[in-house]
Amino acid sequence: MNKKISLGAAICFMGIVAAVTFVITMIFSTNVFNNRVFRVKERERMYTKFAEIDRTVTQNFVGEIDEEQLMNAISAGYISGLGDQYAQYMSPEELSKEKLNNEGVLVGIGIAATIDDSKNYIQISEVYENSPASEAGLLPDDLIVKVDGKDVAEVGYTEAVGMVSGEAGTKVKITYRREGVDKELELTRKRVEIPSVSYRMIGENGYIKITDFNAATVKQFDTAVNSCIEQGAKGLVFDLRNNGGGTLDSVGQMLDKLLPQGAIAYQRTKDGKKTEIYSSDAKQVDLPMVTLTNGNTASASELFVAALKDYDKAKSVGTTTYGKGVMQTRFDLSDGSAVRITTAYFDPPKSENFNGVGIKPDFAVSLTAEQEKNFNYLDETSDPQLKKALE
Repeated sequence: MNKKISLGAAICFMGIVAAVTFVITMIFSTNVFNNRVFRVKERERMYTKFAEIDRTVTQNFVGEIDEEQLMNAISAGYISGLGDQYAQYMSPEELSKEKLNNEGVLVGIGIAATIDDSKNYIQISEVYENSPASEAGLLPDDLIVKVDGKDVAEVGYTEAVGMVSGEAGTKVKITYRREGVDKELELTRKRVEIPSVSYRMIGENGYIKITDFNAATVKQFDTAVNSCIEQGAKGLVFDLRNNGGGTLDSVGQMLDKLLPQGAIAYQRTKDGKKTEIYSSDAKQVDLPMVTLTNGNTASASELFVAALKDYDKAKSVGTTTYGKGVMQTRFDLSDGSAVRITTAYFDPPKSENFNGVGIKPDFAVSLTAEQEKNFNYLDETSDPQLKKALE
């Protein structure tokens, strides 16, 4: 039996729907408005307080105010106040270094260095190939005792290292000490690619150590994997211990070489939206693989480990990783500076996000305190984690 609704009832019903819609819209709009008003009031309170501080300091401070230094400190303080442990403000100079780091290059004489425990001199730990330092014959364990005539121990290690860096094409004079004898050199700074991948054959297996993930790492990794395969490697060991991460773009490209067709990583924003950001084609390396991890294996390194696990391509050996599964975005500012803040999670292809918990190894193997201390001198005969990986 058909039932007809009168015109009046229909109009009444439409009126009720319109009224409900209006009320819901008003409630939502009011909340948004109140939120914005609250934000405006909070901003006004913040700027008022800052103006008061600035006025008080300007009127009473006995020293000279460096406006640029003050602006950098204020900007850094704002970012620090977010409570985001991975956020950072970068001055124009720091941003320039950041961009070089992401490219995997440095501008200088081409060395890695540590502080000498006895005199606080610059101790060379590595000399990069095709660098001014290698061309001049500098060697690991040489001590740089003077930079441009200034004693490193007097100016301080950090400042001295900064003095060694500089613009490409400029010159720097250093005095280095080897076996108690001091010699002076004048070197011309240039752009030098930093090696982030090293490799060698250990028996029938390829051992590939990755210390960073940047644009230059991709090609170095490709060369390392291809070389090991050409030498007849029956398995690959990827050492990611003490690798704090780097760019997700580079690790995405590197995993593409190893994995079968499928997703490599997803981006998940605070509203829960999940988007695939890296994927692999059908080409893959079909060899047994193992990853080496420790508590300093972080971020992009953890994605490398997790993705290989997710596709049953590799087991892991060592200790639980750091646990950083969030990604940062850099926003360049108009004055040449930049801010970097956490904007999303990055999820492995299949497993849960590891942020705050890390990735447990399939085979837990720890180093002794003595082995940790001498980590850089361990090899397949003295490194229990590497021994287990090679099994």
